[in-house]
Amino acid sequence: MSAGRYAPSPTGTLHLGNLRTALVAWLAARASGRAFWLRIEDLDRVRSGAEAEQLADLRTIGLTWDAAPVRQSERTALYDDALAALRAAHGPDAVYECFCSRRDIAEASSAPQAGTPVDGGSGTLLRPPGFYPGTCRGLTEAERAERRRARPAALRVDAAQVAGLPAGRVPTASAHDLLHGEVTGLVDDLVLRRNDGAYAYNLAVVVDDLAQGVDQVVRGDDLLDSSPRQRWLAQALCAARGQAAPPVEHLHVPLVLGPDGRRLAKRDGAVTLADLAAQDPRWTPERVRDRLLESLGLPAGPLEGAVAAFDPAALPREPWVFPGRL
Repeated sequence: MSAGRYAPSPTGTLHLGNLRTALVAWLAARASGRAFWLRIEDLDRVRSGAEAEQLADLRTIGLTWDAAPVRQSERTALYDDALAALRAAHGPDAVYECFCSRRDIAEASSAPQAGTPVDGGSGTLLRPPGFYPGTCRGLTEAERAERRRARPAALRVDAAQVAGLPAGRVPTASAHDLLHGEVTGLVDDLVLRRNDGAYAYNLAVVVDDLAQGVDQVVRGDDLLDSSPRQRWLAQALCAARGQAAPPVEHLHVPLVLGPDGRRLAKRDGAVTLADLAAQDPRWTPERVRDRLLESLGLPAGPLEGAVAAFDPAALPREPWVFPGRL
């Protein structure tokens, strides 16, 4: 079934930026006749009670979903299968051990280095944050054994090997976004499993979207540069299983900013439903919903009334600065 989704991480209470993105995801799914799923991305640290609070806030502003929420922490068998599929299709070294810390990567030379061959692509290529220079890719087994004694290993995909390219080449991939058009970026040897044993976001989100039939991805535009390599990973996983990768429609929406022009955060004061209501009882959930709809150029009122007016191409292309007042 064709579907859209919203996938919060239960690390705290949802703020207005989170709620606005969730609202856009719901409207995009309903306006296009898709199902709408809710997925709890709880592979990282979570705060006790945060999931229940988030679900309550989403319901309060009018969101509904078409099946019980799923939790990534309960889906590790799917991620195990994805690693096994890549290794079965491309050899055991298609997924290799990496012992680098974030500091190691930050201090490494910029990647790709000058003269590093890039496969395809023209014009400006997006480079995802934390682009990996391949430090551990060519380690011998003896070198790996030595490093294991000092530090547990993360697992990375050898992007060039999986793409069928000569060693050292940097693949590129493209994703289509309804606001930004065709987005092309570099694909590094992204982490599939962290060194604490937890599966990484990029693998989990790709596996879950494929498993759930998600072909519409709505999220904040701070994640735009991750879309090409996630698209690449989805295609690689499907190819490893002898399947065609389904097309995916992306919609990366501008963020909500605080009065200081920075990304909205708790430092800005009353930015959650509960905080706003405590500040001024006139901030009812309906009033918050209407303010979010107005910021998107949509009519106020129950969400069903905004579905017919929803047009992704007409969404604002600049961040919304929350004024903090009624």
